[in-house]
Amino acid sequence: MKKKKILVIDDSATVRKEVSSALAEYDIVEACNGLEGAQAVETDADISLAICDINMPHMNGIEMLERVRGRSANDNLKILMLTTEGQPGLIKRARDLGAKGWIVKPFDPQQLLAATRKLTGA
Repeated sequence: MKKKKILVIDDSATVRKEVSSALAEYDIVEACNGLEGAQAVETDADISLAICDINMPHMNGIEMLERVRGRSANDNLKILMLTTEGQPGLIKRARDLGAKGWIVKPFDPQQLLAATRKLTGA
């Protein structure tokens, strides 16, 4: 059976590695900022879930959500925010843009795996 593809968008290589390790049962692709993440979503229809940070260079996570959600081709993409931010206003903004979950760093790998399984239907 083909592994589901997860896009990890974070400017920290360490965080990307930690997420990849926690989600070893998935096919992981990486982007180091929101712009690269949005481009990956726009060019790869096989991505089942995007896990996205908020604070990144070139395009932050909220801007990436706005861009991705502005295209109807991305309507079915699930997005999970993984960030150090916990401000209620940011969480509401992300949810309004279609984010399906919010996990604050540092994260529990088992919690991330459970959320990923739920969002991907695994």
